[in-house]
Amino acid sequence: MQRSLSDRQYIIKGIILFVGIIFVLRLFYLQIIDGSYLEKANRNVLRFMDQFPARGLIYDRNGKMLVYNEAVYDLMVTPRQVKNLDTALLCELVGITREDFLKRMDKATVYSRYAPSIFEKQISKEDYALLQEKLYRFKGFYVQSRSIRKYPKQVAAHLLGYISEVRESDIEKNPSYKLGDYIGVSGLEKEYEEQLKGLKGSKIVMVDSRNREMGSFQDGRYDTAATAGENLYSSIDLDLQELGEKLMTNKRGSIVAIDPKTGEVLALVSAPCFDPNLLVGRARSQNYPKLNSDISQPLFNRALMASYPPGSIFKIAQALVAMDKGAITPNTGFGCDKSLVGCHNHPSAGNVEAGIKMSCNPYFYQVFKRVMSQKSQEKTMTATEYNLTAWRESMLSFGFGQRLPIDLPNVKRGNIPDTGFYNRWYGKNRWAFSTIYSLSIGQGEVLVIPLQMANFAATVANRGYYYTPHLIRYFGKDKLVRSEFLKKHESHINREYFEVAVRGMYDVVNEPGGTGSRAKVPGINVCGKTGTAENIGKDHAVFIAFAPMEDPKIAISVYVENAGFGGTWAAPIASLMMEQYLKGKIERVDLEKQMIEAAPCQSLPLKRYYYKKTKK
Repeated sequence: MQRSLSDRQYIIKGIILFVGIIFVLRLFYLQIIDGSYLEKANRNVLRFMDQFPARGLIYDRNGKMLVYNEAVYDLMVTPRQVKNLDTALLCELVGITREDFLKRMDKATVYSRYAPSIFEKQISKEDYALLQEKLYRFKGFYVQSRSIRKYPKQVAAHLLGYISEVRESDIEKNPSYKLGDYIGVSGLEKEYEEQLKGLKGSKIVMVDSRNREMGSFQDGRYDTAATAGENLYSSIDLDLQELGEKLMTNKRGSIVAIDPKTGEVLALVSAPCFDPNLLVGRARSQNYPKLNSDISQPLFNRALMASYPPGSIFKIAQALVAMDKGAITPNTGFGCDKSLVGCHNHPSAGNVEAGIKMSCNPYFYQVFKRVMSQKSQEKTMTATEYNLTAWRESMLSFGFGQRLPIDLPNVKRGNIPDTGFYNRWYGKNRWAFSTIYSLSIGQGEVLVIPLQMANFAATVANRGYYYTPHLIRYFGKDKLVRSEFLKKHESHINREYFEVAVRGMYDVVNEPGGTGSRAKVPGINVCGKTGTAENIGKDHAVFIAFAPMEDPKIAISVYVENAGFGGTWAAPIASLMMEQYLKGKIERVDLEKQMIEAAPCQSLPLKRYYYKKTKK
């Protein structure tokens, strides 16, 4: 009997020891090996927060601020920690309905019950002040600071672009982003995203039972600081940009101004313009649909994306190519034969300079005919096919028919048609000069974008070369420059022929019989060329120019849709832009007022960017 009791004693002790070992092993596993319970415990007293970097600032060429950052606050929620919530008070403070609250909580729960996510984004400083006083009452909620873009001047929306919350497709391309981060969507914000965004940091703070922050965990030992993005120093002249947008009030079209010596873009205006602050913060969700549905398409960047017939400004390029290929000489003259193609009344042009000055359509009809009629030794092509191919190569060397690699996204190519285009359209050996003669005066199938027009004006100003147009001069503390913007692009045309074109453009503005007299700037020798591009509806007004003639500092293109004659509307706008840049102020205030108040564009709705061929 005594032995039996002793045996039981050992059994009971063994069971107790066994159970104790199990508990010790389990505790060891939970505390040492499995950190999930520790993490859950820590989350009740510790808050893990992202530290968002300040996005890089953007300045104009004179150091004036174009874009800066303003502090806002995101209201974060961790669904697992939400308890005893006064839903009505929270909805009142945030400015949402109960239905909105339930949808957001469902979305946050689907994302994660344990990880924080954004409940309400971009709360202003004023609203945050009201929320902060009562935040302790909302267990599971806290506020995280970040910044949004602000614009001291209500200009340059198309070139600056805007930022928005990342999409899943953005995260797939670059896993360093996560939901709630922001990314450049358009303009310079998109093109220089890597330089502007900076690097995120992290911070661990302790909170009490009332959801109040009590300071950094272990004096910030495990915190990492955010690294601010790099600043951009642009080529834009803020005063010039602001004037351009004022001059394009109540108009549709564009202005592009370039420094010919460097390719730096001085102004890039697309009209209608809009305030870039409309696409910032919580107001963006309301404003974007309104802008996007506006029939005048203010979000459409006409300076880079609108393809137009160039009209008579293309005659300068035609003259240069024809002289270079020996089809004509600088002294070749043609009569103004209106049976060939329509023209305004003027004397016949006795040379290229006069043809440019008077913008004679029959003159350039016959110039292009000579180019297309030159003899060819190529047996696999007709003479027209061979000459069109050679003509096109020269046009491409001006920057036409290709995407100019400016540091902005979504730039169009325009169109310089080739033999393949016409073979597909008309059939092999079924087209000739008589089919394509509209190209001679910048109509037909040739299309250019306003950026290419300004770049061509810069090429003529430089007497045969251009630098790639660009908007950022340098970025960062080390003043880094993109090497592709330092490369000189030579045209195929002999330099001597550019002097003929320059004299013709000078005559357009300054000599009797010239079509661009309204482009004159007192005390400055302006060279320019008017254009009136035919269109379904009212014609487009076009003008390109550069100044001063002897030492060009600005080249410009102005395109005003459905406004009629280029000399009437586009030329004086270009004149005022050149005056502002070269003199630092506008002296002809009456002309400035007249252009700002003018509304010459044909009323919408209208099918845009169509063209029609000039008929005999």
